Amino acid sequence: MQHIIDGFLKFQRDAFPERSELFKQLATTQSPGTLFVTCSDSRVVPELLTQQEPGDMFVIRNAGNIVPSYGPEPGGVSATVEYAVAVLGVSDIVICGHSDCGAMTAISTCKCLDHLPAVANWLRHAESAKVVNAARIHASAQARLDSLVRENVVAQLANLKTHPSVALALEQGRLNLHGWVYDIESGSIAALDETTQRFVSLAEHPTTCALTRKQPHAA
Repeated sequence: MQHIIDGFLKFQRDAFPERSELFKQLATTQSPGTLFVTCSDSRVVPELLTQQEPGDMFVIRNAGNIVPSYGPEPGGVSATVEYAVAVLGVSDIVICGHSDCGAMTAISTCKCLDHLPAVANWLRHAESAKVVNAARIHASAQARLDSLVRENVVAQLANLKTHPSVALALEQGRLNLHGWVYDIESGSIAALDETTQRFVSLAEHPTTCALTRKQPHAA
């Protein structure tokens, strides 16, 4: 714990003064342009891999970068999505999975989670990804896991579209959706292409989008 406290002291001494004007602006307001949904995994740091400043992104983190479908009793993720879209007015939402995901590994290997009932219940929100991926032929266990990580991003994008605030923003042409998979070892990102429904290198195809905002209807 001491290294975390030491880090805070370094932040207060060095980093904060360099951004004092930014923090002064952020003291009473925020206007992030993007909602970034990713895994709780300690190796995934959204602001680092996208090089964003404080105030630039609204972030949701949980095991498996999951967005439950909208239901009669919406939880914390649903409330945060609604706030980001309806109140903050974000123009983009990113669902970002990652390599070597523990949550997806548990699903891929059918690991017994009887001792982790809360985790088991949570991962049911990735059931559609599990079913689709299980129907495919994979060359190896690693290939099965990599495929599941990607399929889960697709599944969570589908879940996201069941949220009323998201559906409305999409209909009104105010929102883009993005599906990413971050590779921890290489630092690369694969992005879901709207046209081909395949994941391509974001570095080589920087305009790739999973769902581009609609053009406003003519009056």
